[in-house]
Amino acid sequence: MPTRIPKPEDFTHLEPSLKVSLVFPEVPETTTSILILFHGLGDSEASFARFAKNLNLPGVLAISIRGISPLPPSLLGLPDADAGQPTNHFHWGDDLTLAPDTGDLDPDPGFSKAEELVLGKLIRETLVSTCGWETNDILLVGFGQGGSLALGLASKLRNPERITDVTEGDREPGTAFKGAVSIGGPLPMSMVPTSSVRSKARTPVLVCHGRNSESLDDDALELLKKEFVDVRETKWTKPDDGMPANRQEMLPIMQFFAERLRAW
Repeated sequence: MPTRIPKPEDFTHLEPSLKVSLVFPEVPETTTSILILFHGLGDSEASFARFAKNLNLPGVLAISIRGISPLPPSLLGLPDADAGQPTNHFHWGDDLTLAPDTGDLDPDPGFSKAEELVLGKLIRETLVSTCGWETNDILLVGFGQGGSLALGLASKLRNPERITDVTEGDREPGTAFKGAVSIGGPLPMSMVPTSSVRSKARTPVLVCHGRNSESLDDDALELLKKEFVDVRETKWTKPDDGMPANRQEMLPIMQFFAERLRAW
């Protein structure tokens, strides 16, 4: 079917838990690619909609998505009396559990509900089936837990029936995104296929992290290289995995976007 530019009404059928904010190019008719953005734990779609506006990628429709579930007030240091009030703090996981070794929130709480809504409803049903786009027209970018979801969706998209690696330049419709960027988020093991003969995922990925990152350590990077054909790494001089704070930190991401937007 011919490709058409998505309209706001195309997203009205989505479940209430999947709220999106659309940022069109200055001339919407110039849209040639789609960027889907996933915020970090405890944030909302509003901040990444502003991030997309600041990116101002030519010919790119940005879709910033709100996490599928609100964070409990107690985790935010708020009284339970605020439980019935509107919140701007959301997460992507199936559950909120504590990691037994650290006592912190488990970085891999399961993402099956987010996968169903984002990959199933938003991408496959709306963007692909309704609007005629292909998955290789779509870029993903996320921060923290949102970065993990971006990598996980790229991992899930691989064709489980194909057991040989595909050389660069070859592509099969519906089995790879144009690219995925994770800022400080590792690939969740819960989103890695369990088949021992699985092929590597062909979505090119870029991971960015601070020099003292605990989330994207050597083991996390080794897993990525095991599961993806094309993995690039940017290690910032700052110690933490926070969002890019200056032009130098943002440059590798912009270079990756520029390369991927020229591809295919």
